[in-house]
Amino acid sequence: MNGNWLNVDGKVAIVTGGASGIGQEIANEFLNNGVNVVIADIKGEEGKREDGSYFISCNVTSKQSVDNAVQKTVELFGSVDILVNNAGVNLPRLLVDDKGEKPEYELSEKDFDFMVAVNQKGPYLFAQAVAKVMLNKKKGVIINVSSEAGQEGSAGQSCYSATKGAIISFTRAWAKELGKFNIRVVGIAPGIVEATGLRTDAYNEALAYTRGVTVDELSTDYSKSIPLGREGKLTEIGDLVTYLASDRSSYITGTTLNISGGKSRG
Repeated sequence: MNGNWLNVDGKVAIVTGGASGIGQEIANEFLNNGVNVVIADIKGEEGKREDGSYFISCNVTSKQSVDNAVQKTVELFGSVDILVNNAGVNLPRLLVDDKGEKPEYELSEKDFDFMVAVNQKGPYLFAQAVAKVMLNKKKGVIINVSSEAGQEGSAGQSCYSATKGAIISFTRAWAKELGKFNIRVVGIAPGIVEATGLRTDAYNEALAYTRGVTVDELSTDYSKSIPLGREGKLTEIGDLVTYLASDRSSYITGTTLNISGGKSRG
């Protein structure tokens, strides 16, 4: 992408969960386009990194930690123009383990509370803190990372799907509340994407059990389920988010864009 065309250079962005996976690629694309990037993530050494981003240790489930991250960002760069609510967790769990063989893969209250805290409470806390900064200058963009699972549902991932569905509703409602202040709120819903290194053996084992298959049988053939016949690239998500953060998308708000290669139930 051409940074001059997007004209986001000099803007200030916070990317939650930006130290790895999708968040890291979003942060990289921002940096490529001249954005001042603050990565708010749970683990890491605070300070400026070699790639030019600034790392702030943050627990997205803690209001004090979130407020501290936003305050530090303002102290460093003067304001916040863009928030990407990307941090998220997924624990594959069945509502009921009908086989009774793996009770650890049946949704527990602890699992439920953990996913809701990170995936739903975290975006609320960050959006609230950042919106208060954006109100002062009557401009800003909040981008919420949902999931295709939040639109379609996903077997063995009901709690995760529900939290991502909540993100879609947050996006709609916050856009209606903040639009009069020239603050846009947009969501994205990625489908199946290339490996990020975050998908562990434990995750695959849990997902396979909830789907009633072996780990080896987990589908990697996308020719039938995805019209474009392949998984998405992380760079494609980074490109979309950077566009949405720019004034080139100045009339887009209150909607969640599916980026899944056309994959759907039909």
